[in-house]
Amino acid sequence: MNKREFVQALANGRIDVLQIFIDTMGQIGADYCVIGGLAVNAYAEPVVSLDLDIVIAATDTETLCEAAAQHFKVESFPHSINLNSSESDLRIQLQTAPRYQAFIPDAKSKDVLGYQLKVASVEDVLKGKVWAYSDQQRRMSKRQKDLVDIVRLIEAYPQLTDQVPVEIRNKFV
Repeated sequence: MNKREFVQALANGRIDVLQIFIDTMGQIGADYCVIGGLAVNAYAEPVVSLDLDIVIAATDTETLCEAAAQHFKVESFPHSINLNSSESDLRIQLQTAPRYQAFIPDAKSKDVLGYQLKVASVEDVLKGKVWAYSDQQRRMSKRQKDLVDIVRLIEAYPQLTDQVPVEIRNKFV
């Protein structure tokens, strides 16, 4: 079983919704980068996740959502747009918070579980994880996963330790 087949099996995918989403972004020429847990997987030992957190260039978001509506249920929320398909358990979340837009220019193509995706730089992925962990409105279970992702990145890139606030570092030292 290759990485893509593993993702499909994990997501109960009857079709490759991730590839459909990637193709849709390519068709409209959307600029983007992957953030979140799958981005962490590009820099550290992979951990299973059914969430694809992604930032789309603000100028491409509306066009992408219109194109994606052919394949996905599109739901808008205050800081994200969720794309879901009845053909897979994979959850695609477009982050719309403006602060993530700055991550796109430094993104590089990386292998993420068998897919070539533009991934935010390791520094930006870490920054996003620190923001997520620091958000007191997030569920405790999500914040704990964010903390584990921060630790995974620091273990793989110890030179980034100083980019993590002391109060968070104290949780894992």
